[in-house]
Amino acid sequence: MAQQHLEPTEPLLAGPVTGDALAGYLRAQATEFLRALRLHRESGGTTAAGPGAGPDAEDPVDAARALRRSLRRISASLHTFRPLLDADWSESLRPELAWLSGTLGMEHAYESRLERLLLALHRLSGAVFPSQTVGTGAAASAAGVAAGSRAAGAAPDPKRAAQQSAGSPSHPAAPDRGNLTVGAAKAGALLDRQLTLARTRAHSTALQALGSSRFHAVADCIAVLASEVPLTQTAPTTDLHPLATAAEERLTDAVTALPLVTAGHPYNAEALIHGLSPDPAPHPQDAPWHQVRLLLRLHRYAREVLQGTGAPVDVRLLDAGQALDRHRDASEAAAAAAQAARTPRIAPATAYALGVLHADQRHEVEAARFAFQQSWQKQPVNT
Repeated sequence: MAQQHLEPTEPLLAGPVTGDALAGYLRAQATEFLRALRLHRESGGTTAAGPGAGPDAEDPVDAARALRRSLRRISASLHTFRPLLDADWSESLRPELAWLSGTLGMEHAYESRLERLLLALHRLSGAVFPSQTVGTGAAASAAGVAAGSRAAGAAPDPKRAAQQSAGSPSHPAAPDRGNLTVGAAKAGALLDRQLTLARTRAHSTALQALGSSRFHAVADCIAVLASEVPLTQTAPTTDLHPLATAAEERLTDAVTALPLVTAGHPYNAEALIHGLSPDPAPHPQDAPWHQVRLLLRLHRYAREVLQGTGAPVDVRLLDAGQALDRHRDASEAAAAAAQAARTPRIAPATAYALGVLHADQRHEVEAARFAFQQSWQKQPVNT
């Protein structure tokens, strides 16, 4: 399959868009951060509705998401348009924004990862859990897996999971559902225990961060930003298009360097074999795709600065971004399954179930790469 090298999209607006537009965008995002912070505090400062949340309080999950959304956009703008901003101020604030955004996002990431893995276990084992509704939450899913997987039988060979990669590249072998069901309950319980513990720690870390002097310093900076943006003297008359175009070109170059020919197949046998390695290091093929995801986000936010937040959505970029989000989620879920499989003294059936689960998530990684390729190679629509 030949690679397509697409030209960058056309300029987003005719005529110059200057640093004044950047200042307005940053003020709006800073105001959004302060609003989300107020709602987060009113909801009790948790990521799930609890006794501290008033009856009219906004969903705290939505408030936390709004906090991270505004932090990402401020940080991205400081990166893309840094020549137009006070250098000392922007370089000192960017790492703090990254720290805060990452800290606030970890609890949700662990929760989503656990639910993704338990749903996959449910799908792969073929068990029917009439008393549980899969998808209503991680705890319900874990209970469903445990309730439906108490079958007794001989322990399978733990190496069976690795043998799944020997099937046809386009039609990988299906797991042995009888043996998988035996280990699914314990695998689900192990994942629930490990990821729930990680989520609890992430929750405590987030609460500590929100009460720290470091956070209050960041919040103070953003509060000042809501009214005063430290632009350079020439920024009000400088066109933003060249800097936004440079961000787009960095994205285009990174996409061009991806192994799109390999990812052009829904099943990448070489990548799966790599993924089944006992090496605990991150998967070597994933890093370039994660980098493209970050660059795509920078490009999208630069477009928002130029067009305004009310501009029409670029469906091509939206679909490509969603595919890369799925790629990230599946990659991290596969790593979590592999980490659980390294737990000392687990039963062979449990190791087998985790191996099949790991292979399933690596298949999801390949499917996401294929979906990204299909989205990216569509001709951009000029708005």
